[in-house]
Amino acid sequence: MTPPVLTVEHVAWQVAEPAAVAAWYRDHLGFSVVRRLEQAPHTHFLADAAGRVVVEIYHNPKAPIPDYRSMDPLLLHLAFAAADPVAARDRLLAAGASLADDLVSLPNGDRLVMLRDPWGFAIQLASRSRPLLPA
Repeated sequence: MTPPVLTVEHVAWQVAEPAAVAAWYRDHLGFSVVRRLEQAPHTHFLADAAGRVVVEIYHNPKAPIPDYRSMDPLLLHLAFAAADPVAARDRLLAAGASLADDLVSLPNGDRLVMLRDPWGFAIQLASRSRPLLPA
């Protein structure tokens, strides 16, 4: 029997202020809101600029909000393709992000910057020498 082919629909995480996080991701990372709930848990589904990835953010009282700021970004981060990670870093720092790990150049030619959004969630800027997926 052939197993079914499944595709990722979305990735989700709990935040304290879903509307504020959604607005920041929209304004500074190019996301668009594709669905939202105005009442608790204030769920927001956000599509990335390419329309290939959806993230869900919400505040559900059934679960605690992780202390993202204290977590090593290697445990959990959301990575973005960035042609110029240094310029993207500077733009996001000016918009309220904070630096977690500055530019790292890997032997394979990849360049990475690790930031945190204003709520402490880790976001990586990645310039790949060879894209992970075709455009």
